[in-house]
Amino acid sequence: MITVLLADDDVLVRQGLRVLVESADDLTVVAEAADGGQAVELAAATRPDVVVMDVRMPGRDGIDATREISSWESPRPRVLVLTTFDLDEIVHDALEAGADGFLLKRSTPDELIAGIRTVAAGDALISATLTRRLLGYVAAKKSGAAGSQLVVPLTDREAEVLRYLTEGLSNAEIAEKLVIGHETVKTHVKRICMKTGARDRTQAVVWAFQTGFVGTT
Repeated sequence: MITVLLADDDVLVRQGLRVLVESADDLTVVAEAADGGQAVELAAATRPDVVVMDVRMPGRDGIDATREISSWESPRPRVLVLTTFDLDEIVHDALEAGADGFLLKRSTPDELIAGIRTVAAGDALISATLTRRLLGYVAAKKSGAAGSQLVVPLTDREAEVLRYLTEGLSNAEIAEKLVIGHETVKTHVKRICMKTGARDRTQAVVWAFQTGFVGTT
């Protein structure tokens, strides 16, 4: 059973999400939070597998709450950001804060349930569309700035895996592309994180954009 904490300041949204989440046999809601502060407190108390986090909430927002939860030692709750806003800055800030996935509230019920399962399994949920937009956003912020590309000694295979991560592929999809085992992909991801100083795969993707590892073409 995958345990879920819902964080949203709109009580009707939370009620709707609860009904949706608990319609799946393998998901259950263990707590609800009305703001980022409550989300952090309840996540610490209940240790859910996944926190479904809104971004804009009164008081402490979802980005700041995500940043704190993602800094906890493993095993920590995974954070799936669910928001109305798909502004590039919000996507960037959420992922930089350590979010494990990003979905819009206009996503279908099946997409939300699949997203919770994906991040609970340890995979990142970043669509190819969002990664392309994120790349463009970071490139625009860096334009005109002097900046040098950081050299990190990734092997050719690790570099290949990282590029697939930036395209939003899951471990299983990368394994299929490279014709290697799922556990081998996980090992590559761990080594990429160690070499880049990233906390997790999502942070490794952000690192790839920020350092220019991934080009704009």
